[in-house]
Amino acid sequence: MKVLITTDLYVTETNGVVTSVRNLREELVKLGHDVRILTLSGDLKSHKEDHIYYIKSIPFGMVYPDVRMPISYRNDLIQELIDWKPDVIHSQCEFFSFQFARRISRKTGAPLVHTYHTLYEQYVPYLIPIKTLRKYLGKRISKKVVAVVSRKRLKNVDTVIAPTRKVERSLRQYGLRGEIRVVPSGISIDKYQYRMSAEERSQRRQALGIPEDHQVLLNLGRLGTEKNLAELMTLFADLLKLHSKLTFLIVGDGPAKEDLQKQANDLGISDHVIFTGMVPPSEVQNYYQLGDVFISASTSETQGLTYIEAAANGLPLVCRKDPCLDDVIEEGVNGYEYSATDEFLREISSVLEDPHWRHTAARSSEEIAASFDKSCFAEKVEDIYEKALAEDDPSQDSPAE
Repeated sequence: MKVLITTDLYVTETNGVVTSVRNLREELVKLGHDVRILTLSGDLKSHKEDHIYYIKSIPFGMVYPDVRMPISYRNDLIQELIDWKPDVIHSQCEFFSFQFARRISRKTGAPLVHTYHTLYEQYVPYLIPIKTLRKYLGKRISKKVVAVVSRKRLKNVDTVIAPTRKVERSLRQYGLRGEIRVVPSGISIDKYQYRMSAEERSQRRQALGIPEDHQVLLNLGRLGTEKNLAELMTLFADLLKLHSKLTFLIVGDGPAKEDLQKQANDLGISDHVIFTGMVPPSEVQNYYQLGDVFISASTSETQGLTYIEAAANGLPLVCRKDPCLDDVIEEGVNGYEYSATDEFLREISSVLEDPHWRHTAARSSEEIAASFDKSCFAEKVEDIYEKALAEDDPSQDSPAE
């Protein structure tokens, strides 16, 4: 099968969509498919590198870092892909590359499958420039705007893939009536099976300035306001009143970093908070293993690959209650979900004070994460492609002569 995957993001290595696309292509190739990627270049030149087609673009990072916009939708490389005649087109972003996907689908007759990765309600307020308007209008208009745009963009898509039931429910609320299949994005389980030695872990923690007798609460990902890290900072300050030997390790970068650093100073806890900044993708699994508990207050995730990665690295999780965690956290087995401050403090305290539970929870996290292996992901997506092709082929519906 010839599969074309389109995505706005591919150059950056620190994004869940990019990780999903790369894992999907790798596994589809293993299954014997011919897979090409159509994305946007990092400059004003279009070019091709092996199976990747880059279309010239300019920066468009108002909502999300690294987002770019094509200069033109007419390009010789697009024609080359049309002439290649893909059997299936799988779009991964609703904006710029989606236009390419739709055009190539119309020209070739290939069915169009789309994965809806992002719940944009959390990002619409970023587009409102005045802070006071953002505060009072952002949440009110976000869902309505996203519903209208999503419904319009996806009305002619053959099948929509939702990473979680949470996303499926949101899409139905937006008014989508077509076929939606729930398929969690996969991760490279093998990548997270390596375990550093106790000596190396101690050395790495020491290099970051983590006291030897401290337990570490870890958050890893983009530092955006939608991730609700300000809540975690406040909760951590309350937690320090109960457990003084703690460090909050924040791995990643983003527009909220400066405000979070100021918040830590204002709360008087900056000596207990470490910001690593962006880390190389090859080092991500090592940073997970520096933590004792993974914590998150985000409710903006569609799936939350960082939760799965944390589990794969053997971490217990304590996270704000959210439907995307339905298949990731088994309450009391590998972690807890909280809805209020007292719940967070109680649950974190029970985790920190029970090393035996943490040991068994680590094993449970690893077992739960194994079900998200990228090979299972690719096989489910392959099944969707085959079904879309069968429905697109009139001969499949005609009685044999």
